[in-house]
Amino acid sequence: MSGAGAPGDDAALLARAVAARDLAYAPYSGYRVGAVAVAATGEVFDGANVENASYGLSICAERNAIAAMVLAGKRALAAVYVATESSPPASPCGMCRQTLLEFCDDPATVRVVSTNPAGERVEWTVAELIPAGFTGKQLP
Repeated sequence: MSGAGAPGDDAALLARAVAARDLAYAPYSGYRVGAVAVAATGEVFDGANVENASYGLSICAERNAIAAMVLAGKRALAAVYVATESSPPASPCGMCRQTLLEFCDDPATVRVVSTNPAGERVEWTVAELIPAGFTGKQLP
């Protein structure tokens, strides 16, 4: 198998994100999202959005996948795969972008690949999604 998040892995990782999307809990918006975080070690972690009647308590799929990665003791992100229901496929929200940035050694090399049920696909790097992002390097 090629390196974590490498193009050869895309189909399997996107299929895994779709499977996570199918498990999302989105009774209020009806907008289901699944995500897969690939750690730099190659390990893969799933996430789905989980809504709450108090909307501010909802959590996005990407952040759930990152949380699973962190709980497994991993801190370096290689790629994220997202399955949305939008056309074109949606990019991660601002809160998710900031969370992705937190775990990037080099945001220019961490891929974010998004797909939808029509098979459309869009790809960015974290640096493209949050070009002047705030990181711990700015803290004293």
